[in-house]
Amino acid sequence: MTASATGQVIEAVDVTRRFGSFTAVDDVSMHVEAGEVVGLLGANGAGKTTLMRMLLGLLPTSEGRTRILGGSPSRARRRRVGYVPQNLGLYRDMTVRENLEFVSATYGSAVPPLPDELSAFARVLVGDLPLGTQRQIAFLAALSHAPEAVLLDEPTSGVDALSRARLWDTIRGQSDAGVGVLVTTHYMQEAQQCDRLLLMAGGRLVAQGSEADVIGSTRALAVRTGDWAAAFAALNASGAAVILDGRAVRVADADRDEIARVLREADVDAEIDAVPATIEERMLVLAREAKAATTG
Repeated sequence: MTASATGQVIEAVDVTRRFGSFTAVDDVSMHVEAGEVVGLLGANGAGKTTLMRMLLGLLPTSEGRTRILGGSPSRARRRRVGYVPQNLGLYRDMTVRENLEFVSATYGSAVPPLPDELSAFARVLVGDLPLGTQRQIAFLAALSHAPEAVLLDEPTSGVDALSRARLWDTIRGQSDAGVGVLVTTHYMQEAQQCDRLLLMAGGRLVAQGSEADVIGSTRALAVRTGDWAAAFAALNASGAAVILDGRAVRVADADRDEIARVLREADVDAEIDAVPATIEERMLVLAREAKAATTG
């Protein structure tokens, strides 16, 4: 039985990574089961990419240990893993076909056939393709050798909604086949498609579980006003944890009376309602707390 047939395929135990005096990842323990899609969330600089690189053995740990497919990261085990880094891992000055041939030679696997929607790009340089198409090629390359675990670092960043949906169909297809998937994302709609979530802030794992588990006790207020720009500017200047979602102004973990006072002093007429908090608002609160801890 392969390591991905049952049990944990990715694991970190008390992992820390320091760069000089800076701690990028601080005492993190986590795992991914076979057939499970785990979302790794956090603001920029939270430590997600550093953790992922340690899991792959591309970066040594300062403390703790990582395991993948039943053992310590090694070149042999990485041959059984699919990986799409933020920069996609493609050669921009090579054609699509040349990239796929190179990857297949590296893994000793057959060159994957291009699906119909990509076949016209076989002889096109990767650097000349739209970002969404490049990401499709990166997925195809990462999955060409039938990996038992897949690590995806913001795989859908910068692509349109339809392309994101197609790529998530691919991710779900892998988990349905028993592959363990770890994926970082900034899109909260994508986080909702994961089986389990891990939330990092300031290099630490601060919450995990379902969406409700991650949001925890965070509260939110919706500010309804015709002058949303003035409302956002006033609340932001006051130091509130404010988010602009389209033209909707929301504030996380704030006192309603205080928000009303700030808006009143700014001559902004508004209605303020308590609403369920989102993961994005929880991330904002934790990022602010982490920044305060390092600067205070």
